Amino acid sequence: MPAAETPSPATAKPPARRALYLASASRTRIAILKNAGLAFVAHAPGIDEAEVKAAMKADGADAAAAALAGQKAQKVSLEHPEGLVIGSDQILECGGVWFDKPADIAGARAMLQTLRGRTHRLVGETQVFLNGARIWSHADVAELTMRNFSDHFLDYYLMAVGSRVLEVVGGYEVEGVGAQLFAKITGDHFAILGLPLLPLLELLREHGVVPQ
Repeated sequence: MPAAETPSPATAKPPARRALYLASASRTRIAILKNAGLAFVAHAPGIDEAEVKAAMKADGADAAAAALAGQKAQKVSLEHPEGLVIGSDQILECGGVWFDKPADIAGARAMLQTLRGRTHRLVGETQVFLNGARIWSHADVAELTMRNFSDHFLDYYLMAVGSRVLEVVGGYEVEGVGAQLFAKITGDHFAILGLPLLPLLELLREHGVVPQ
């Protein structure tokens, strides 16, 4: 019986790439992955973030960000065990106070007035799960100093960004007009936006999600 022929390099099919999921509905995180050329499915995990933060308050912002990222990724991973699932979260801390996404424009105004002229920490954690278990984690801490902008500029900023101000912790987008709020920013740009893209891409290359 003749031996089976080995496919030539020209005709051999490349191995199937593992599916990739983002445990988030964040417009910014989705844009980061899309702009990097990744194919993925965004799947909102639907966890109670306020409850997790309240439970982790005594443990600090770093522990809270890690718990949120892990719970998001694990929940989606249990639903899609065959794929790699990315979970990420951030805690904005200033003077011992944690800031969330503003509930309305008035809340955004008050939040930005509180942060004006001060330096705050943006504590981030990203975790990747496979088959319900964590296989990777990455922590980032950025320091951002807002300039002492005028009330006139604050009016301009809120009008320019509109309802988008309600989608981000602290009420600012450093990738857009929100950059004008700041005097100094120290930290990884992509991590500040929501995902530590370069370390994450290295992991995805190791797992065959993107080519080497």
